[in-house]
Amino acid sequence: MCIGIPGKVVALDENQPQHAWVDVCGVQREVNIALVCQDDEPPESLIGSWVLIHVGFAMSRLDEQEAQETLSALQAMGEVEQDVALFLAGESHQGAQR
Repeated sequence: MCIGIPGKVVALDENQPQHAWVDVCGVQREVNIALVCQDDEPPESLIGSWVLIHVGFAMSRLDEQEAQETLSALQAMGEVEQDVALFLAGESHQGAQR
């Protein structure tokens, strides 16, 4: 299953300029933000933004309402899909926890 998970950018990675820490359901994960950074704005402008994450990459930006609706749908899926439930609970083997 290929699935994108919404997360909120909470900090930039001090050691890797194209990486940030993103909060996904209370668990912070390091993700690559190169695809969502815009040339005309500094990476710091992403802090507080919602992004859609897939395999360690922020693929696109979301507004908060869309992110919350997606998280609600994923939580409902988690009741029947064990992989989704584990990811949302922070028990996935993918990504680092901060």
